[in-house]
Amino acid sequence: AVNPLSSCRNRLNASREIAPVSLPNCRLIKGIETGSEDIDILPNGLAFISSGLKYPGIKSPAPDKPGELFLMDLNEDNPRAVELRISRGFDLASFNPHGISTYVDRDDTVYLFVVNHPHQKSTVELFKFVEDDNSLVHLKTIRHDLLTSVNDIVAMGPDSFYATNDHYFSDFILMFLEMFLGLTWSNVVYYSPKEVKEVAAGFYSANGINISPDRKYIYVADVLDHNVHVMEKHANWNLTHVKTLQLDTLADNLSIDPHTGDIWTGCHPNGMKLFYNDPENLPASEVLRIQNILSEEPVVTRVYADDGSVLQGSSVASVYEGKLLIGTVFHRALYCEL
Repeated sequence: AVNPLSSCRNRLNASREIAPVSLPNCRLIKGIETGSEDIDILPNGLAFISSGLKYPGIKSPAPDKPGELFLMDLNEDNPRAVELRISRGFDLASFNPHGISTYVDRDDTVYLFVVNHPHQKSTVELFKFVEDDNSLVHLKTIRHDLLTSVNDIVAMGPDSFYATNDHYFSDFILMFLEMFLGLTWSNVVYYSPKEVKEVAAGFYSANGINISPDRKYIYVADVLDHNVHVMEKHANWNLTHVKTLQLDTLADNLSIDPHTGDIWTGCHPNGMKLFYNDPENLPASEVLRIQNILSEEPVVTRVYADDGSVLQGSSVASVYEGKLLIGTVFHRALYCEL
């Protein structure tokens, strides 16, 4: 019989230690202290960063502080993170932002989709970005029975998206049991005002999701299965499985280089450390770049790795014009020049 404890330890890569890979020009971003779980960069170099996630089972550095969204202009020589103001009428006190995704409409309106967990529930908040005064206007809150435990989203239009549910259960004890027993009840859902449906299933824990530059393929990271799935997107929004790329680390969020199509991912070399968050044994960080994922032999490069002394619990890595932003679940954020 399979021992759930040892298979759970394997899913979390519990015994893995990593060799460091350093980049020459990196600095921590001032003002981001309680996480930078997801990052999305517009084609013009404006980067949105979600901060302050409180996730079941992971100790938050500031449990009573509401989450925030930051903006960085990567065209500047020395970019700073500026907090985005959110329009009145939105409940900031319970704001708990997770995955984010931007959509630029034909008229250049920028929409920002934010996964939110107010009071341990899952919603998707839709904002319009107003560049003149670094603010977000809240347009609507999206709730649905199929959006149970949302982790990440990728926008498909001004009010439609794909979303990953990282667990079937939203209750923490059941969520833990689900992981412990290795249930594959996590899925991907398509949402639009007209139609909401499950479009892919059978994941241990579907996490990061993104789309290829030609918009033909959807990529899904299964964090507990240490892999990235390539799915073909069809006209009716259904997804079919094309291939799976196996990794030796827990891939979290996925970012796409719009010019090359390369996938960049922030990873957890050892998921056990993330949950324990022991100051004597810090969670590490690792950034992978995946080239030519559709080819027979994709190339996976470890671009950055740190034992936690600089950066703890990397969850995302996003590139723009030779610059790299690395975000974390509950720690700082790192800005590097490649």
